[in-house]
Amino acid sequence: MNNITFFATYTLMEPKDSKSFRHIYFTCFLVLYILILFVNTWVSVVIVLERALHEPMYIFLCNLCLNDMYGAAGFYPKFLHDLMLDSYVIPSYMCAFQAFVIYSSVMCDCTTVTVMAYDRHLAICRPLDYHSKMNKLSCSVLLAFCWILPLVYMIICVVLSNRMKLCKYQINKLYCDNWSIVKLSCESTVINNIYGFFVISFYSCLCVFIVFSYIKLIIACKASLECRKKFWQTCVPHLITMMNYIVAVFFDALYSRYGSSDVSENLRNFLALEMLIVPPLVNPIIYGLKLQEVRKRILKSFVNIRKQ
Repeated sequence: MNNITFFATYTLMEPKDSKSFRHIYFTCFLVLYILILFVNTWVSVVIVLERALHEPMYIFLCNLCLNDMYGAAGFYPKFLHDLMLDSYVIPSYMCAFQAFVIYSSVMCDCTTVTVMAYDRHLAICRPLDYHSKMNKLSCSVLLAFCWILPLVYMIICVVLSNRMKLCKYQINKLYCDNWSIVKLSCESTVINNIYGFFVISFYSCLCVFIVFSYIKLIIACKASLECRKKFWQTCVPHLITMMNYIVAVFFDALYSRYGSSDVSENLRNFLALEMLIVPPLVNPIIYGLKLQEVRKRILKSFVNIRKQ
């Protein structure tokens, strides 16, 4: 007999009125995905090609843009495929992979914003030590921290959730996430809950660190006009990104943990999609407009393209 491995198949939530409006949904989400790829790619390419931008702050910004494209790739292609075929099913291994990509990207966003806060703290509060502290080795270590930690966390998370025996196969969400997979099991979820609490606690500590670092920055910037100018130019985009990230994750946590059939479908879909639409689209636009050096070089590249 042939050895054949069978994988469970999950059914995802269908968008509201998908039979009537799936072509409109497809067009809207395709445009969104193209915009996300375009703005993030443009900012990344400008930073890579312009030697003047080869500084830690801009390198971390480039990392943030690359991560946003990585996270978007975990959702948009599959969702567009489902809309095109009007079929909302996904094999268990693809569901685990999608959850891994989306949530490792979310965690990487948090670690990157934390590293950017540390970079701004050194630049403004300890300018004399900045270049010695933020050398090539330090930047490499911090970039590795941004990626390795989320990937390790999510590998463990996916392994813990996929070892469980399933009793249900309906995921009440437009995409897969780890908690939705765990809720399909008929086994005890104590280990998953403890590990989830540990991960959430760790990333909550990172958010607290970011908040306190910016409070310290605000206090330090009162001392001189130059510090205040540097704060408004370089730190305000980080603050907007951080608030954007916290709101997105908060909405997603509300949906995953406490979403119920009593809540309207439109609100549930908004809570689920906000994290995948707003941060990857808004972050590069905010940095491109607010950071003077990035804005100047983006405009310069745009002018050069028009001249060709």
